[in-house]
Amino acid sequence: MLSLLYQEGPSTKGIFRRSGSAKTFKELKEKLDSGTEVDLAHESIFVTASLFKDFLRNIPGSILSSQLCDKWISVLDQGNTEEKIKSIQRLIEHLPRANVVLLRYIFGVLHEIEMRSQENQMNAFNLAVCIAPSLLWPPVSSTPDIESEFIKKISSLVQFLIENCCRIFGDEITSLFGEI
Repeated sequence: MLSLLYQEGPSTKGIFRRSGSAKTFKELKEKLDSGTEVDLAHESIFVTASLFKDFLRNIPGSILSSQLCDKWISVLDQGNTEEKIKSIQRLIEHLPRANVVLLRYIFGVLHEIEMRSQENQMNAFNLAVCIAPSLLWPPVSSTPDIESEFIKKISSLVQFLIENCCRIFGDEITSLFGEI
């Protein structure tokens, strides 16, 4: 999924914003959940993006770890950009290795999409609004007002992560997918 999103996402207007066919999504999700081999190359990139967001939403405790939720949310309240980046890097060290590897690939894709935002209309802000709720959620449910405020904060954090991903994850995230 990430490879396809890396290939097609940067040239796709509204990637992660638009959703594909609900019927196709449901059929493919059922196949994937049952372990059936699926070739997404012949499907709409919007269905693939929806499947990927669904995959992220189903990671137990979220990829950024709901246990660290308060720490993630408070990162942007810290000093200058450099201090925020250092705080984020320290938080990343507390995540399981698999989460860190996946995050690097995710932000490699988001960076590539954001670099062509003139073409696809998905700048860091727009990408963050679409993907942030799939990356982190609070450990307990809350009122709609608190949830709305939380989504704004996590979106700001994800926007910062996208805008600074090379400094946070290293410049090599731009070449994780090699020459596709």
